Amino acid sequence: MNQYAIDCPATKSQVVDLYFMEHRAKLLDIAAFLDRYDRAPSDDDAAAGEDFRIAALRDALRILSEDGPERARRIQEHFSDMTEQPIEKAPMQGALGVPPASNA
Repeated sequence: MNQYAIDCPATKSQVVDLYFMEHRAKLLDIAAFLDRYDRAPSDDDAAAGEDFRIAALRDALRILSEDGPERARRIQEHFSDMTEQPIEKAPMQGALGVPPASNA
């Protein structure tokens, strides 16, 4: 038994039976989002390259496909802004979901 089995009272088969369809749908939703992005015409902002949020999402998908524990933690950290110095003024109201200079 591995160290992570202690945290989950369900067996691997039970986890798959309970949650597979829900997460299959989430992956299809992400694929559809990326398809829409790829089909969308470029605008002035896109001339400089891929949007940093899309690049961060693609990087997170690579983390997701890796073997090993704590993928959720690693992806959350990838999307997190670890800077300690506050910015002078927010560029907009609301969150961007990933720091603009993300290179995690």
